[in-house]
Amino acid sequence: MIDINIIRNNPDVIREAIRKRNKDPSIIEKIVQLDGQRRTLILEIENLRAQRNKLTKDQADLGRNIKKQLQDLEPKLKGLDDALQGAMYQIPNIPLAEVPEGKDELDNVVVRQCGSPRHFSFLPKDHLELGEGLGILNIEAASRVVGARFGYLMGDLALMEIALISYSLKKISEKGFIPVIPPVMISPDVYMRMARLDPGQEDERYYLPKDDLYLIGSAEHTLGPLHIDQILDESMLPIRYVGFSTCFRREAGSYGKDTRGILRVHQFDKVEMECFSLPEDGLKEQDLLVSIQEEMMQELQLPYMVVSVCTGDMGGPDARQIDIETWMPSQNKYRETHSADYMTDYQSRRLNTRVKRKNGTTEFVHMNDATAIAIGRTLIAIMENYQNEDGSINVPDVLKPYLQKDRVTRANS
Repeated sequence: MIDINIIRNNPDVIREAIRKRNKDPSIIEKIVQLDGQRRTLILEIENLRAQRNKLTKDQADLGRNIKKQLQDLEPKLKGLDDALQGAMYQIPNIPLAEVPEGKDELDNVVVRQCGSPRHFSFLPKDHLELGEGLGILNIEAASRVVGARFGYLMGDLALMEIALISYSLKKISEKGFIPVIPPVMISPDVYMRMARLDPGQEDERYYLPKDDLYLIGSAEHTLGPLHIDQILDESMLPIRYVGFSTCFRREAGSYGKDTRGILRVHQFDKVEMECFSLPEDGLKEQDLLVSIQEEMMQELQLPYMVVSVCTGDMGGPDARQIDIETWMPSQNKYRETHSADYMTDYQSRRLNTRVKRKNGTTEFVHMNDATAIAIGRTLIAIMENYQNEDGSINVPDVLKPYLQKDRVTRANS
């Protein structure tokens, strides 16, 4: 949520930000109207309360009249508060000046590229064919048990997932991040305050009506609220977490897309980074997260490119979004495997997560989240980029200490 004062004092700034994101700016007029009505009503209520406080004992009739007026007005104020908050929630964050303007992913800008796609002397297989051939990936059994877009990781592929988790958690925790296993369920109210359950996002989430809880779509969904309604001392920042969790997404609106294998599934595992910083350090914090992502990609020796996501393709809470896309040989193109999202104070304003400065003032912290390892998509990239003509898969050097082997082969070969 952005600062209401920006709308009051510079509404054109917000209209332009909404335009860049290809959204309807008419919500600004509604907010201005609601905000005006709310402030007028607050003034009226405060005046009545001030009158009530000045009453003497012989003015009981007047006191009852004021009480009745307040009983009528206070619910109206609550209604205006809720309506204003709902309208404010519809406004996306203001993109930073350096974010490229565009409509969709076709307008994203490649910042740099690292590594070159491998030239195979044979026709490379996709990850599903490789996995089925080695007996380490079973989509057919999963479809019988639970339905489409699930899979069983078996044998060495399961061990490779554990290796990726162990490698990434060790590496990132050594950089001062606190390892966390967060809850995979979240209350609707907190989810809304995280800006991850706004109108239009519900269809993407799995809801448990009996418990009034949602399954999270990523670890940052419950890492971000760790300091909800808290005031942190300036000396505590930055606070950096690295969390591992299973994630759940309906993949609503993606019917028929990437249905083969485990590229786009309903359940997957991910290692995620979440940071809380002083406002003046927020952008540097995002640069740090991207540098960690790149360091791990280089150690895994996977070809990738860093992409600046355009205004029309960014997530709503983001002021700047940087993606990493990794080369997928079977598709002959780069696919998104990592994202780094800088939210400025958009999330912390909803979460009421603040910092007390040395001079005694308080302000909202700035927040970042970023993928460390999207397990499924990274497994796909390793399987396809490290495959051999006989269908076996070489193990990246950095993962060999965890798997205790150089190559993944069929168990009986």
